[in-house]
Amino acid sequence: MTSSTLMASGLSVGDVAAAPALPDVLAPRKQRSRIGMFMYRHPTIFVGGLLVALIVAIALLAPLLFTTDPTALAPARRTRAPSAQYWFGTDMLGRDVYSRVLYGSRISLIVGFSVALLASVVGLTIGLLAGFIRILDTVVMRVMDGLQSIPGILLAIALMALTRASVENVIVAIAVTQVPPVSRLVRSVVLSLREQPYVEAAVAAGTRTPIIILKHILPNTLAPVTVQATFICASAMITEATLSFIGAGTPPIIPSWGNIMAEGRALWQVKPYIVFFPAIFLSITVLAVNLLGDGLRDALDPRLAKRI
Repeated sequence: MTSSTLMASGLSVGDVAAAPALPDVLAPRKQRSRIGMFMYRHPTIFVGGLLVALIVAIALLAPLLFTTDPTALAPARRTRAPSAQYWFGTDMLGRDVYSRVLYGSRISLIVGFSVALLASVVGLTIGLLAGFIRILDTVVMRVMDGLQSIPGILLAIALMALTRASVENVIVAIAVTQVPPVSRLVRSVVLSLREQPYVEAAVAAGTRTPIIILKHILPNTLAPVTVQATFICASAMITEATLSFIGAGTPPIIPSWGNIMAEGRALWQVKPYIVFFPAIFLSITVLAVNLLGDGLRDALDPRLAKRI
């Protein structure tokens, strides 16, 4: 209230008491923490990404985390229970289970990430071509249907039986089983995009097919493929552990989680820790990747996106 208004109303400045300013319920938008806002909007992405980052850090920093040679044999200290000296105990050959579990995270992450990348690239290419070029659709999709009709684990075992045991062959064998789902997903997206007006306008304008696919179709398929890649990564880790557990995966000398559990199954009833610790790490890693995938699906799908 101005002084002229006070004089007109017959009041003086001293007769008016100013009310204290009300506190802001919410801090100004610029002052809010970006990390806090991200955690609020996408909690599953934050939790899953944090766990995945932790597992990756463990794999990269394994030599610095008080580990020993995971392949060093010491028969004199075999089947030692977990203690201050051997945090996860030792196996039947005297090898430190803690060191083997930490180094084993490298194998699972390499297989998971490599399979997700390889299957996504190959499946994306097949889906784009089959969905946009009608001539290839029938032939290519029938091949994908044939591959998908075979259980993935059986197909991976058959492919591994034709080759020698190695990490590279495990990646290729698992990736072959994951290509059909990706290609079918991309094909379904391309079929819907092909009928959009902007694509029809590009065709009518005489734009070449590769340009249409790369410029108009491909960008709209990256979001679902990215989400699918996270689930492929988690599935590949489980498949790799299964193959190694039954002796059809990585060589036994490599400290993978599947190999560690396979070596400890004979002593499960008396020394369960040999199987327990790699199983816990595998479960946490798969859970983290699945949480990350669920969060990405919610964030990238406009129908499920969470808004404040």
